Amino acid sequence: MSKNTLAYSLLVTATFVWSANFIVGKLSTLFQVPPLTLNFYRWVLVWFLILPFTYKEILTKRLKIKKNIGLLIILGITGVSVFNSVVYFALNFTQVINAVLMISIIPVIVIFLSSILKIEKFNLFQLLGLIVSLTGVLAIIFQADLNKILSLVFNKGDLWMLVAVLSWATYSTLLKKRKLPFKGLSLLQILITIGLFFLLPQYLGEHFIGKEVTFNKAFFLILAFVAIFPSIFAFYAWNKSIELIGANRASIFLHLMPLFGAIMAVVIFNEKFEMYHFIGAGFIVTGIYLSNRKT
Repeated sequence: MSKNTLAYSLLVTATFVWSANFIVGKLSTLFQVPPLTLNFYRWVLVWFLILPFTYKEILTKRLKIKKNIGLLIILGITGVSVFNSVVYFALNFTQVINAVLMISIIPVIVIFLSSILKIEKFNLFQLLGLIVSLTGVLAIIFQADLNKILSLVFNKGDLWMLVAVLSWATYSTLLKKRKLPFKGLSLLQILITIGLFFLLPQYLGEHFIGKEVTFNKAFFLILAFVAIFPSIFAFYAWNKSIELIGANRASIFLHLMPLFGAIMAVVIFNEKFEMYHFIGAGFIVTGIYLSNRKT
């Protein structure tokens, strides 16, 4: 399998899983699971699940961890502590469709940051692909209806999603800044370890203001899903893809999330696949194709 084929396969699967994560994240609010508590337990569980596969490499590369500690701290905060907590928190105040719309801004910010920090240059095809795929996203979200775009109202949940977007864009951009000498799961273990130091105050703060979690079947099912699929598999796939093809090209694939969200609605909620879904899908696929062409 070629490098590009592997990266594309990982990216498609990761964005599909993350689309499902938004559905589950919204579901957790219906069961009154505190968002910061959910994120804390999520990463604690992941930490223990992958430890048997990573501890040897981490112990042998202690000096390399120390050498890269500054970058690792930033990645741990933006990728583990901030992004997921803010997304779960924002979903208490906004709809999934609004949250996915905000995620669609990430590729724009990644290309901008990569250029400013001189990490990765973008070419005409990437810019054109970004515009075309973003058009497809808007077509799906607003059902190709201009009136829905003009009447869109943002709430505080959407503003919190903007914080999450900036956090993930920073994470994705800096991940390419330096070739980190760690395998995928080991890097994730390091970032989770760092992230948990900053998640603990969030968890304790939520506990002290009286937001307690009910340890029932719904909570454990939600926790199992967010720990295994979005946290371990999708994170590994995303990190590996950026390593293979760069943040600019990889971030465009986030535009698949509104499309996947629509497909899930059709399958799970028996909704109808409309013409605007086909139009949006065409734009998204075309945009991704253009963004991965070479000059």
